[in-house]
Amino acid sequence: MQNLSNVELSMGRFYKFIEHRTTDIRHLTSFGSRLLPSEIEEYRDSHWQRDGEGRVETAVQAERFIERVGFASCLLDSRRPGPSLYVSVCGRRDAVLPRNVQKDPETSLTWMLKDELVRRRRVYYAKLFRGKAIFLAPRMIPYFKTLWGFSRRQEKERLSKTALSVLRVLRKEWEMGTADLRAESGVTDRKAFALAIDELQAAMIVVPTEVIYEPKFTYLWGLAEERFPEELSRKVNRQIALREVARGFLDGAGMTLRGELARVTGLSRPEAGLGNRALVKEGYAVMLAPGTYQLTKLFS
Repeated sequence: MQNLSNVELSMGRFYKFIEHRTTDIRHLTSFGSRLLPSEIEEYRDSHWQRDGEGRVETAVQAERFIERVGFASCLLDSRRPGPSLYVSVCGRRDAVLPRNVQKDPETSLTWMLKDELVRRRRVYYAKLFRGKAIFLAPRMIPYFKTLWGFSRRQEKERLSKTALSVLRVLRKEWEMGTADLRAESGVTDRKAFALAIDELQAAMIVVPTEVIYEPKFTYLWGLAEERFPEELSRKVNRQIALREVARGFLDGAGMTLRGELARVTGLSRPEAGLGNRALVKEGYAVMLAPGTYQLTKLFS
């Protein structure tokens, strides 16, 4: 049984992160003023499991959800667009993280499911673009790697010195806890180490491999290629990657508004547009207005 005080401490750290990231509620809800047709909202309710009927309660259900939607955020709520494990746990389209997340059962369940998914190794989990914690179905890994990763020979040019120091240790040891990794890499400053780990996660090089609560809360870190060697070694054309990421979002959204795909995936708006227009070209989607696309099968 996990020590509750350590779990609560971990949740407290998460809340501080959420509070920092959500200081401007008007910015977070900017998409809320753009009303979607009711049938599209209902489509999203069904596909993103916001209707209560398919509430996620177990790790197996969470894995099935992630496999079906392709990619999903971890603990973002209804104020941001896109599929979310937290929202699927709540089973409500209007789910909003409460101020006191430590005592909220839905937030706690999402947090525990995240830990279990990391242990089970069946889906990809890391902080990717803009420090956003995201789950990827294995089939989506090659596309995200193409868009956000880079080759090993580019690492010295693209990574900071602190990130390279951490990576050198992990390439030798394969897996290590936070404290030991800080000591071995020489990156002893907590903030500098956190930035280095985030940098390596964003490049899809390093992932958390385990969450430890006893004797104190910590993560184990390892190489992403050790968990998903085939998916990360697969070469994909960038245009194909843009198209398939756009497809993954539109499949669950039914319709995408201007800027929505870019916001969910971290892509630039021009690249998001390229992905959506590729779907139009193959007849998979129709463009209703500049920046607004809908699945062809839903168009009438």
